[in-house]
Amino acid sequence: MRMLQVLSGTAMTTILAGSFAVTGAYAASSVAITAASDEKVDLDLITRLRDEAMNRSKAQEIFGVLTDEIGPRLTGSPALRKAGDWTRSKFTEWGLQNVHSESFAPFGRGWTLEKSSLRMLSPSQVDLYAIPKAWTPGTDGPQRGKLVIAKLAADEDLAKWKGKLAGTIVLLDDPLPIKPHMKADAHRYSHEELDELIKIDLEAAPSRRGDIATYVKQLNFRKKLRPFLTEEKVIAALNVTRGEDGTIFVQEGGSYKKDEATGPANLVVASETYNRLYRLVEKKKAVELEIDVKASFNDEDPEAAINVLAEIPGTDKKDEIVMLGAHLDSWHGGTGATDNAAGVAMVMEAVRLLKVSGFKPRRTIRIALWGGEEEGLLGSRAYVNKWVASRPEPTDPKELELPTFARKPTGPLSIKPMQGKISAYFNLDNGGGKIRGIYAENNAAVKPIFDAWLAPFQDLGATTTTLRSTGSTDHVSFDRAGVPGFQFIQDDMDYFSRTHHSSMDVYDKVQKSDLTQASLIMASFIAHAANRNDMLPRKPVPKDPPADEKKEEAKDTTESGDKK
Repeated sequence: MRMLQVLSGTAMTTILAGSFAVTGAYAASSVAITAASDEKVDLDLITRLRDEAMNRSKAQEIFGVLTDEIGPRLTGSPALRKAGDWTRSKFTEWGLQNVHSESFAPFGRGWTLEKSSLRMLSPSQVDLYAIPKAWTPGTDGPQRGKLVIAKLAADEDLAKWKGKLAGTIVLLDDPLPIKPHMKADAHRYSHEELDELIKIDLEAAPSRRGDIATYVKQLNFRKKLRPFLTEEKVIAALNVTRGEDGTIFVQEGGSYKKDEATGPANLVVASETYNRLYRLVEKKKAVELEIDVKASFNDEDPEAAINVLAEIPGTDKKDEIVMLGAHLDSWHGGTGATDNAAGVAMVMEAVRLLKVSGFKPRRTIRIALWGGEEEGLLGSRAYVNKWVASRPEPTDPKELELPTFARKPTGPLSIKPMQGKISAYFNLDNGGGKIRGIYAENNAAVKPIFDAWLAPFQDLGATTTTLRSTGSTDHVSFDRAGVPGFQFIQDDMDYFSRTHHSSMDVYDKVQKSDLTQASLIMASFIAHAANRNDMLPRKPVPKDPPADEKKEEAKDTTESGDKK
């Protein structure tokens, strides 16, 4: 039995491998954990990992290449292909095996922004801050036009404005009310907040179908709006960003599907700038703008719609697999730093730590860097469908028109051989903050195991296993296929308030110490999952929807003609 004592400030943690126990005196609270299982923790390995991570980490170096050198990595773009090439070269350099890419093409066309400018010419001259939406066209050189306000939110609005917008630049949104910030943008979890995260509120689990129905209705209208604006010869459409203080949150405006209309140039404008323009037009001032956008659509490139994979081969249990991953693609407003170059750097550094520490896994360790996450988990879904488990495509034409993430589940679930071979998949994609714990996805059997694995890192702030579920990233693809899939709890920092899908999603928003801490903990989790005697416990395989429910859902979708 090995014992490791960690002394940090007012806290001393004692870890006994075998009959695992933790005791500690903390400034805010006292922690006592006894694992329900005889979960072994390899403290010798953790010591080696800590030494390498804390003294010779390469996480920030990896992060810098992805953000400062390669930059934003839109799915289908040459930049994502470049990122795939570079990450494969690093895996090969580190001695990983079976290094390769898997394309999930057909995806659609790529898109690259080359330059963009927006300028007010009257009633005064000033440069304006705006970013084009992805998959929207350029302007074919500088174009000047009168600025107008046109509320275009429903079919009757299109009829009202028909024949009145030629040669104009259109403000589509109401101005954004701006209030002073009374709280800091960045936030780290307190001990009290982590304690609350453990609790489950059984009445706070609303269905996402309502949100999806609203999304689908908006998506359906945008498909009408884009060709309408083109037919009306509108020069450009402007939207207001959802944030303030000069930050622009921007995603797609057109479509990556070749057979769908793109509309005219469409830019998101900083809220303070947009509000000024709106006020001037409301005062009936003659506002003239000049816009110049150069953007190119790229032909379908299978190597720009990829997942990158590599392995550390196992030994006596080499046919079983432990996976870790993060998504490689990003939006284009910043450099894809917190979403998700940070996660990529963390998982890449984790496998590097395992290699240089001399760790010999029993199970094969497989790292996956996903593409197409921002368009609906396309890369991880394609991988799971091909290798793990799949459901049939819906037969309702209305469902087929929806993005895959918005479709209702079908059945039966077809299980493939790899499904029973993957012990678990671990994901990082909640910004650049350090790990504070892990979501156990309502898998009660893994909670004492994860508690044991977190215990050696309480001095680094990682303390919490919650049975809550979290969504919207690639572990969901595995969880829905009956494979244990987990996302770590990370400090929010200013992810949702400032950087998520924004112009501020840049290198400077991620702390080196957070990259180091997260990669270290990820490496330890992967090592312990790879070398424990048994695979990790599983939840029951997700059930197929009842036959009568499938019929009712098809009826509901057919009757809701405006949903797509």
